[in-house]
Amino acid sequence: MRRWVTVLAALTLVVTGAGTASTAAAAPQAEVCATGWGSMTKAAPGSMAMTGSVTDVRTGRHACYDRMVFDIPGMTTADPALYWVQYVPSFAHPPSQTGIPVAGGAVIEIEFTAPVDDSQYHVGLADPLPGLDLGGYRTFRDAKFGGYYDGGTHIGLGVRAKLPFRVMVLPNRLVVDVAHTW
Repeated sequence: MRRWVTVLAALTLVVTGAGTASTAAAAPQAEVCATGWGSMTKAAPGSMAMTGSVTDVRTGRHACYDRMVFDIPGMTTADPALYWVQYVPSFAHPPSQTGIPVAGGAVIEIEFTAPVDDSQYHVGLADPLPGLDLGGYRTFRDAKFGGYYDGGTHIGLGVRAKLPFRVMVLPNRLVVDVAHTW
């Protein structure tokens, strides 16, 4: 009789959900994303004459944002390159104002004072950035080279919509993160 009472009590706990400690622990947790970065222009004073050149551009997918990294040997957090990152209504080559189509619901213009090293990183005006496959990204759609003019390299980054973004300077890198959501 005691065994039946124990079995019945155990079944009651399972059916009513009173013993859900292990079940709750197994439930997936929603990712909490801090995206209070805003969508306003991000700019920083810095050195107009960089000793390094852009040697590579790469991207990465993260849980809350897509990331674009510009490798610029010689860039330091103490003396970063001058940069200007902002949403623009359309992307163009600076001196001629010739439009460069960039796919996406919104376009971020990225400008910084480091030239592109043609010997290591080959890209022509209005070309997609070489080596980047943006298929499967939640936010990124397209990336085009807008030229090097008046001390600044110009990149057009097409994104799904106008979303929060941030800019960080790390040793030898300029990083642009664009959030997946507000």
